[in-house]
Amino acid sequence: MKQNIFPAIRLTLVCIVVFMVIYPAIIWAVAKAAPSKGEGEAVTVNGKVVGYKLEGQSFTQDKYFNGRPSAAGYNAAGSSGSNKGPSNPDYLKDVQSRIDSFLVHNPTVKKEDIPSDLVTSSGSGLDPDISLKGATVQVDRIAKERNLPKEKIVALIQSNIEKSSMNGIEKINVLKINIELDKLKQ
Repeated sequence: MKQNIFPAIRLTLVCIVVFMVIYPAIIWAVAKAAPSKGEGEAVTVNGKVVGYKLEGQSFTQDKYFNGRPSAAGYNAAGSSGSNKGPSNPDYLKDVQSRIDSFLVHNPTVKKEDIPSDLVTSSGSGLDPDISLKGATVQVDRIAKERNLPKEKIVALIQSNIEKSSMNGIEKINVLKINIELDKLKQ
């Protein structure tokens, strides 16, 4: 029995030291060596922090692009998805509610034209980006609310397209485009 227990205790102690002390210390040191010192990439407007580049946030006013819904309430401390599958009745009610709300605020859009990223939350609940189509379907609403020509909003979208480094998919950072939207004049 001793020949099994003592090696197991030693292995447990080694794992505790490696995974609870050494590994976190290495990750902390790497983060502190990064340009943002591990604090995230803050986005500032006129010297005031308005958000973080890699963290989604809620935009509910019709004059702004809406981002992806968040199951975590856009709380980075509680980053998570809903863990509800596509056949879960509660999940389906949430999605239907988001679709209904989107259609009320965007009366020129048909239900079948709503991109899924505008009515389903991401795995982290903090996705800062929407698809190009997700931005494009909101043009009519934003142009009307801001009394701007649609072409100006479309040009703004085109100038804010980013490509995903992993798969090359085109996306729009919602915080960044909404900041640029506030700068637009008629």
